[in-house]
Amino acid sequence: MSNKPTRAEIRNPATHYGATKASTRHFLTQRVTGALNIVFTLFLAWLVVSLAGADAAGKLALVRAPLVALTLALLLVVVAIHMRNGMRDVIEDYVDGAANRLALIANTAFTVSVAVVALGALAKIVFWG
Repeated sequence: MSNKPTRAEIRNPATHYGATKASTRHFLTQRVTGALNIVFTLFLAWLVVSLAGADAAGKLALVRAPLVALTLALLLVVVAIHMRNGMRDVIEDYVDGAANRLALIANTAFTVSVAVVALGALAKIVFWG
């Protein structure tokens, strides 16, 4: 009898992580959204400084400006994607078993709900004051 392991006994750690295409997409998405967040941080700094001395009507007018509103909407979407991917990394590293799948679903549901509420609030400000 041979001590040579069978094919079923050989473990391949790469199969645990899924297809390489998905891993590459996840990696690139995390890096691109991180870089965009740097740009959006500069935009937010400008926005806070611009809103600092304005009255309520001036603040509303600035946020309702099409370019500012569109940039804020993009910021909300990019931050939500970055948040979901970042928490996905943490969940995959520290949560095992059936709880992993449940935590990933909860992470996606929470991220989508936060993004929808934030975009809804922005839409209310932009369209209805």
